[in-house]
Amino acid sequence: MPILISGTIAYDHIMDFPDSFRNHILPDQIHILNVCFIVDKVERSLGGTAGNIAYTMKLLGARPLPVSAVGKDGSDYLRYFEKEGIETKYIVADTKMLTCGAYITTDVDDNQITAFYNGPSVRAREVHVRDITEPITLALISPIHKEVMIHRAKECVEAGIPVVFDPGQQITAFSPAELQLLVRQSKYLICNDYEMKLLQDKTGYNMAGLLEFVPVVITTLGSKGSVITTKDEMIEVNPCPPQSVDDPTGAGDAYRAGFFVGVELGYSLKTCGQMGSVAASYAIEAYGTQTHRFTKEEFGERYKHTYGEDIKL
Repeated sequence: MPILISGTIAYDHIMDFPDSFRNHILPDQIHILNVCFIVDKVERSLGGTAGNIAYTMKLLGARPLPVSAVGKDGSDYLRYFEKEGIETKYIVADTKMLTCGAYITTDVDDNQITAFYNGPSVRAREVHVRDITEPITLALISPIHKEVMIHRAKECVEAGIPVVFDPGQQITAFSPAELQLLVRQSKYLICNDYEMKLLQDKTGYNMAGLLEFVPVVITTLGSKGSVITTKDEMIEVNPCPPQSVDDPTGAGDAYRAGFFVGVELGYSLKTCGQMGSVAASYAIEAYGTQTHRFTKEEFGERYKHTYGEDIKL
């Protein structure tokens, strides 16, 4: 069934700094910070939360419907989606602004400094759930302009579509009351461990408090796997070891794709988490967020090798 994915479509500019940031920042002069990092590698790739999740969902045989916006330079992204069989009819094309962009500099210690340009992302609000003709069974509300996230969640709730709240880096943009509202509207909540702590601090809800409103809370732990928490149980999911570690950027989006395709297929929460881990392992093995490839058969083989179980996509 079609899965709505509300989030950004962006160009990622990934840069490698061949030294440590700490060697070039003077703590006692931080109030007049003026520093230049000379990078030795720059890659421009396709990214954004909606783009990344849709890409991996498509590899898994699902039908993602990204709802987003691109700018005047976004035509090649749309052509790429069409080539990959990902529908673009709910992506607004702005003719004046540039597409959203992430500018990510990583040092030798894997510390990152990121600047993100929102571009025309707020125009995604022009697409309404009532305009979507496909029978949506699940909606991922992933990071994009906060007004779009609030608007999209409200429309989905009114339409009876289960909501996945994935606040990510937008947590700091919301007021405590706005976060509380979005939590209360959601069937699933997913964050990494740092984001989960930040969300709890802002909302005043500890894990027990979150579970009063959200049936399923998923906390990703990077290389340590993930934890899925409900009122009845806490499920620890082991990671799927990648064959190489080329670039962890986008692994979280791949996890989300795997997990919620599993939900759509009716699998248990543990199996969904394991599907997320397998999908993330492929993303880690490729530089960029939409450069990994696998067939459904290859995915099933890796899943069985890691978890000792068969899975059917």
